[in-house]
Amino acid sequence: MVVRTRLRAILTPLLLYAVSGAMSAYFVQTAIHGARGIKAKEEYKAEIAQLRGDLDRLKAERAGWLHRVTLMHSDTVDRDLASEQIRLKLGYVDPRDLVIFTDANRKR
Repeated sequence: MVVRTRLRAILTPLLLYAVSGAMSAYFVQTAIHGARGIKAKEEYKAEIAQLRGDLDRLKAERAGWLHRVTLMHSDTVDRDLASEQIRLKLGYVDPRDLVIFTDANRKR
């Protein structure tokens, strides 16, 4: 009987410490590597920075297109821009234009 109570007195705290240590290790591991952990936060920050760069680039591109659209309004048509667009879309070349053919696949 004395052996059982002494064994129980030793093993019970050891078991409780082992379980609490395992739970603490689990929570620490989840805090670092989990879906909302520290590493995920750093990945989200990098993705946010990349997306903000894309947003700035797209805003600049949109501003350029808006400028071109305002030049194409019927009351203020820019003849040079209209001529450029017509030539680009239809493949039209004026007889007075100088055309230089380049090989786009040529290595430099």
